[in-house]
Amino acid sequence: MDQVPGSPQGPQDARGGDGPQGCYRHPDRPTGVRCTRCDRPICPDCMVSASVGFQCQECVRGGSGTGHAPQATVPRTIAGGTIAADPRLVTKILLGLNAAVFLAVLASGAELVDRLDLLGLAFDPNRYQLVGVAEGEWYRLVTAMFLHQQIPHIAFNMLSLWWLGPPLEAALGRLRFTALYLISGLGGSALSYLLAAQNQPSLGASGAIFGLLGATAVLLRRLKYDMKPVLILLGLNLAFTFLWPNIAWQAHVGGLVVGAAVAFGMVHAPRDRRTVVHVATCVLALLAIGAVVWVRTLQLVG
Repeated sequence: MDQVPGSPQGPQDARGGDGPQGCYRHPDRPTGVRCTRCDRPICPDCMVSASVGFQCQECVRGGSGTGHAPQATVPRTIAGGTIAADPRLVTKILLGLNAAVFLAVLASGAELVDRLDLLGLAFDPNRYQLVGVAEGEWYRLVTAMFLHQQIPHIAFNMLSLWWLGPPLEAALGRLRFTALYLISGLGGSALSYLLAAQNQPSLGASGAIFGLLGATAVLLRRLKYDMKPVLILLGLNLAFTFLWPNIAWQAHVGGLVVGAAVAFGMVHAPRDRRTVVHVATCVLALLAIGAVVWVRTLQLVG
């Protein structure tokens, strides 16, 4: 039977008879091997070994061999993140940022602290004006997360970050871990802004650290690991929070609750809707934080 021009049948027999057809890329090379995906004849130079049989180069470039996009079979973390060569990269960057701000504080003195710490609303005698989040200085909710004044304070927080950060970063992936850290810190700042005295300054990465602690508990629960060590650590930290004087417990509790909630959404999301659930979880957390900040601002300026 003559082949109809433009029909979906393969290329014409290179030998013009009933023998093996020619390779789809090299018609002068007869071959009896066909691509397991598109069924086109392929010669040895065009063969790519697959789990079953061989595939042509176009099918390999266009997909993973499973009918999905090439990225579909890339190894993923439990939360769907890409496995990175260095699972401590974001943790190192966060450590560096905190250390850099601490060095800047040592170099500049109290002036930098007064401009970056978390403060609801107060009168600044140096500038003869009202300052604080309620006065539109929203950045204080973020800058306070990276601000430390005393060596024991930053040492304790950074040791905790180094201990908690890498396992979570490896489990969640870099992007999700970064979102968890920042949203947890904002959650701590928001609750401090809501419940602390309006002229009471606070600073430190403790809210974000407690968020990582809550996320660790959620992750261990999801993996069905022994919960006793993390629960003991959490209990000790909460006792320290409420029994030690001059501790901004609001930041600790806020970070813990938000971090645990965000982590729950990340590690329990259905596999086929991970991205949607993760984005929705982070957006809802940010909306809740924004609502808390808005309510407190209305209380202070209303």
